[in-house]
Amino acid sequence: MELFNSALGKNITFVHPAFFIIGGLTGIPNITLYYVFLFFVYIVSVVGNTVVMAVIYLDHNLRTPKYIAVFNLAFVDLFGNTALVPKVLDIFLFGHYYIPYNDCLTFLFFCYTCLSLQSFNLVALSYDRMVAIIFPLHYQVKVTHRFMFSLIASLWVFTIIAVLISVGLLTRLSFCKSVVINSYFCDHGQIYRLACNDHFPSYVIACLYPVIIFWLPLAFILLSYLYIGYTLVKVATLQEGLKALKTCIGHLSLVAIYFIPLLTTFTLMEKIQPNARIINLSLTSVFPPMLNPIIYVLQTQEIKESLKRDPKAPPK
Repeated sequence: MELFNSALGKNITFVHPAFFIIGGLTGIPNITLYYVFLFFVYIVSVVGNTVVMAVIYLDHNLRTPKYIAVFNLAFVDLFGNTALVPKVLDIFLFGHYYIPYNDCLTFLFFCYTCLSLQSFNLVALSYDRMVAIIFPLHYQVKVTHRFMFSLIASLWVFTIIAVLISVGLLTRLSFCKSVVINSYFCDHGQIYRLACNDHFPSYVIACLYPVIIFWLPLAFILLSYLYIGYTLVKVATLQEGLKALKTCIGHLSLVAIYFIPLLTTFTLMEKIQPNARIINLSLTSVFPPMLNPIIYVLQTQEIKESLKRDPKAPPK
């Protein structure tokens, strides 16, 4: 992070603490049960997403552009929950509330990278649905393996760079007083507010990133479905329209489960009671990765057929 620790050609000394203290939920009786509940959610998520990735990898019939995005979604869900939940359990179930400074920033990086990639994955899948429904004859031309690989790679690169910038700006902050983070993990918003020097750049990031990473993807998804609905009303019969929309129900369910609580938390950050904010954000972080395989993937006809047949059967 040396690049971030120099300005105008001069070296600047920043006061970095040896560790941060994760505050977590306070004043709630039997809160240990909540963390045990998160553990079981994590186990279901690991099993579900592992099964999805294994089925897609083994079944040649599922090696289509759509399932490149689905595989990436399952991988990000598995990776994100594995980066978050075991560490949260280590902190609160085993009492390791002190987390070294560098470890905390690394923890933040992986959590925010995966949280952001989940949003962009939903965009990729909504684009796939839009092209498949509105331009069915051109789908194989517009959505190719190369296109989907390029799109997914671009989303990874953009997200990693964006999160690295936010982490780099945190290294330019000095912490002179409290080192207690009022969250259940190394939360960017809670960390920069502890700084005793100018944290305006981090404040700008905290305001800008929710728009780029959450609001704009949600806007694209909603507009894509409005376009789908408008097109179906014009050219499809009622039965055809319902059949097409049925393929979108799972995706729309995940969009609602992911975006509504997340955007509520980020938009009303200062107005939400701390415990409510922590519970809301923690559930938003672990529930979509658990529900994705159940609602969106395992309920699709292709996956059901794949589970019934020999996954190594040659493609049709």
